[in-house]
Amino acid sequence: QVQLVESGGGLVQPGGSLRLSCAASGSIFSFNAMGWYRQAPGKQRELVADISVGRTNYADSVKGRFTISRDIAQNTVYLQMNSLKPEDTAVYYCNARRNIVNYWGQGTQVTVSS
Repeated sequence: QVQLVESGGGLVQPGGSLRLSCAASGSIFSFNAMGWYRQAPGKQRELVADISVGRTNYADSVKGRFTISRDIAQNTVYLQMNSLKPEDTAVYYCNARRNIVNYWGQGTQVTVSS
């Protein structure tokens, strides 16, 4: 059974930074891709960024501010978030995809407010 455990969320002021971590229970090599999604109150869940072999992909709203990376040895994917804005406030979910099956973490709250 795949387990994804997120950490690193919290409250930050506008312009600040946070780094989210997603630790997988097994080798992340087994996944076709991993990524981060977010869901704000009253809105649909949306892709923030994902990563696979030789490729990264970002939502337009976070390009230039967020960076996704992975540590193969630690089976962990990270999301470095800089220049945070109030509109980045949401629950952030880690996602891993293996063929047609999607796995999700429990989510971590990110709140950007002064």
